[in-house]
Amino acid sequence: MRYTKLGHSGLEVSKVCLGCMNFGEETPGIHDWSLNEAESRPIIERALELGINFFDTANVYSQGTSETITGKLLLEMANRDDVVIATKVYFPMRRGRNALGLSRKSIMAELDHSLRRLGTDYIDLYQIHRFDENTPVEETMRAFENAISAGKVRYIGASSMWAWQFSKMQYVAEHNGWPKFVSMQNQYSLLQREEEREMLPLCADQGVGAIPYSPLARGLLTRDWDESTPRHEVDPLTGRRFDRSRDEVIAQEVANIAVERGIPRAQVALAWVMHNPVVAAPIIGASKTGHVEDAVEAVEVTLSDEEVERLQAHYTPRANLF
Repeated sequence: MRYTKLGHSGLEVSKVCLGCMNFGEETPGIHDWSLNEAESRPIIERALELGINFFDTANVYSQGTSETITGKLLLEMANRDDVVIATKVYFPMRRGRNALGLSRKSIMAELDHSLRRLGTDYIDLYQIHRFDENTPVEETMRAFENAISAGKVRYIGASSMWAWQFSKMQYVAEHNGWPKFVSMQNQYSLLQREEEREMLPLCADQGVGAIPYSPLARGLLTRDWDESTPRHEVDPLTGRRFDRSRDEVIAQEVANIAVERGIPRAQVALAWVMHNPVVAAPIIGASKTGHVEDAVEAVEVTLSDEEVERLQAHYTPRANLF
């Protein structure tokens, strides 16, 4: 495993982040494909064995049980100070007023709930899951400053928004002398490159580390187009974000290069994401230990300029759906 600083911060993370959205108690109609504690255990164990120290979850994943399982297993298998635990806040965890968004009340309440579920007294990277148009940016950023001052949060990150929104939040923090975001978790893969237009250049300029989610395009870059998985069968976002008529040719080029090199397709697709210098660590979801092993091996794969050109040749602009 190789390690890198997260943006211009001093936080050192593995070049692969294990996404923990797959872990949690089965939630009918939401995460029917989740892995319970026993099924999640070997995946986290293998990740730690291979040197992964960076784990990302969210309060909303499987209605909080992803945090519960992730925290329990990490604290059981690793020294707390040796791992970097990231989680998120924004989406509602209950019905009623002040359940959604990034108000001071919501952030402080959900932060304490996440700490309880994770079984820790601090979160290494606390991220906003979405931009909140209904709360003043100053209120949100001050709440994060308070959380850091209280010792409950070490660093803050953002996810899935327009570049102007991210820039505004960073400016407000800098203007007031408050901590700024050190990371941006955005969708980025060979099948979704719209972040190259504004967000990734902004991150490079501002010293923010990108930790892309869905770097394998929800698995479409790892298998034949007609092949399915339990998650694919019930995931409405796959159909909204990807289209066979424009994307299958790119997936096929991934397969071609994988055959030529004699490596799995996942390694080719991940190597392309890591080829971008602003990317600190792609977030990979794993339902098998082999998925973790492929991701770690991808760190050592260097694509040639000719291979990169082949992989990028057929991309066409599309909507950037968060």
